[in-house]
Amino acid sequence: MEKDHPYFKRKKPEEILEEINQSTRGKLKLYIGAAPGVGKTYKMLQDALDLRSEGHDVVIGLVETHGRKETIDQIRDLEQIPLKKLLYKEKEFFELNVEEIVRRNPEVVIVDELAHTNIPGSYHHKRYQDVEEILETGINVLSAVNIQHLESVNDIVQHITGVKVRERVPDLFVQKANEIQLIDITPETLRKRLTDGKIYATEKIEQSLSNFFSITNLSSLRELALREVANDVDERIEQSLETFSNGPIGVHEKILVCVHYGPTAEKLIRRGWRMAHRLKADLYILNVISDNSPSTEPAKAQKIKEWSALATQFHAKLIFEEKGNRKPAKVIIDIAKQYHVTQILLGQSARTRWEEIRRGSIVNMIMRETSNIDIQIVADGR
Repeated sequence: MEKDHPYFKRKKPEEILEEINQSTRGKLKLYIGAAPGVGKTYKMLQDALDLRSEGHDVVIGLVETHGRKETIDQIRDLEQIPLKKLLYKEKEFFELNVEEIVRRNPEVVIVDELAHTNIPGSYHHKRYQDVEEILETGINVLSAVNIQHLESVNDIVQHITGVKVRERVPDLFVQKANEIQLIDITPETLRKRLTDGKIYATEKIEQSLSNFFSITNLSSLRELALREVANDVDERIEQSLETFSNGPIGVHEKILVCVHYGPTAEKLIRRGWRMAHRLKADLYILNVISDNSPSTEPAKAQKIKEWSALATQFHAKLIFEEKGNRKPAKVIIDIAKQYHVTQILLGQSARTRWEEIRRGSIVNMIMRETSNIDIQIVADGR
């Protein structure tokens, strides 16, 4: 048997410990939306009722209804853990009661408004830290958050809406979620819900329609939410298939342009960028280093300089890979698998037909050893 096969590979002590910790940790499901009012809390409560009807022990840790009748009606007779009362500046506030949730030890707890900042005097500064503590005890959590509260998109959201979102959740915490569900409705439907008084009080409707809830803002935030969730799905698929898959399975396109020191390399890179730009894809540029590289060093250095400039301009990753004992096709295959490439762009082969018969076609070899990867051959004159 192959001892380096993943199934037989000896695990490090820290890897074993991590697996044990993950097995005892509660599961986190996140409901993500583009804006307030899309129905995250409603769907979360609906799922909680379904779980309870299946015999699971489900409680509410904290739900923000914002006075929305539809959401309030969904609570029905779900058990609610009493909130923790805190005094701050001689006023009463109510926060998530982590201690009582842990003591009650349900199978599933609902904790709304993940990005919330707790009142000073709370055990944790942020609610997502409360959720982390609950998960560590083995309790499963259902929680909800809007896309604008994700740390990595903060600058993008500010550019779109003109609003600096102060309550944010780290991406690393969101990436720990076992399941992410996008709650999506069209901007037109959301604006109608707002107009009908189903999101905010009457006095806030006109101002909201003109500002945050404009069609432009909602459309942009919706696209952002769709992309983030699609990327999350793609990453989970890549992780699960990383060891055994011959190629990528996902929705995020990644294009690999293979170049050598000939006259058409820059044209090929530009062609790859046009494809990547249309598909909103990541772009990679690969040069296979071999003993047959041009002996004229200044010319070679000039080519590399030109490629680097194009890579910087097109936000592409430039890769130089030693061929070693591998065939060029094998190098391309290895890099394509490493970066989960979905499309490979090659220049028209300079080989004669006899050389292809004798040495084998690069395209045929790539096709034999990969799956789910498209190969495009670009003619020299295009």
